[in-house]
Amino acid sequence: MLLLALAGCGSDAVEVHAAGLSARAAETCRSLVEDLPDTVAGQQRRPVSPEDAAGAAWGDPAIVLTCGVGKPDGYVPEGPCTVVDGVDWYIPEDQLLADGDADLTMTTLFRRVNVEVLLPRDYWPPATALADLSKVVAAHTKSSERCL
Repeated sequence: MLLLALAGCGSDAVEVHAAGLSARAAETCRSLVEDLPDTVAGQQRRPVSPEDAAGAAWGDPAIVLTCGVGKPDGYVPEGPCTVVDGVDWYIPEDQLLADGDADLTMTTLFRRVNVEVLLPRDYWPPATALADLSKVVAAHTKSSERCL
């Protein structure tokens, strides 16, 4: 289960927690986090807490990436799927239908190690953030299948 607490100020570290990572998943996540870009959706990277967290953050309010999450809640094979640079992402339909009036929870599908990105509504539409992140996600996590 993912626990996340966002700090109130842009200069404060953003807390990121991913529970129960296997040694293999922890290594994958460490490598992925090291290769993440300095900017996402035009926002500068921020410090995270703990410093060795399996995640990263950008901007204020923070865009938060967490590596090593489980299958996204509510996903069904017939559900919506967005493919960016070869990475399948699930975004709950109710969040997409809010058309910029909701924060988004975007989670990779069919990866041996899944990644979740919490995108505040301030950074709508999600395409820029997904484009900034998907190549790194694809390079570090193996895909086991594809969206329908």
